[in-house]
Amino acid sequence: MTVFETIESQQKGKENTAPWMVGEQLKDICRSDPHCSNILEEDLKSEAMSLEKAAAALQKYANEHHGKAKCFCITPKVADQILRKFYGLPDAAPVEHAPSSTGLLDLSAFV
Repeated sequence: MTVFETIESQQKGKENTAPWMVGEQLKDICRSDPHCSNILEEDLKSEAMSLEKAAAALQKYANEHHGKAKCFCITPKVADQILRKFYGLPDAAPVEHAPSSTGLLDLSAFV
């Protein structure tokens, strides 16, 4: 079973809930850093490391930071950091953007 299949099995029946969203973000992490797939494959076998438990870690962060607001939004970047810490994944590699020699964006580069 691949890490994607493991994630999808834990997501089944939980569409559009916090654990389902955690699974989607973990899939994105695996796509951008395949080394994380091996770590997650092992971690997700443990109930203590399930998508539900990871979602609870995000909820805990939100509860600690929402102040007087009734809701709190965790940005994808912060969620990535929380999930990487929860699962013991390496930090995300920095995204390097090559500067344009003219300072203008070359739209043809996206074709």
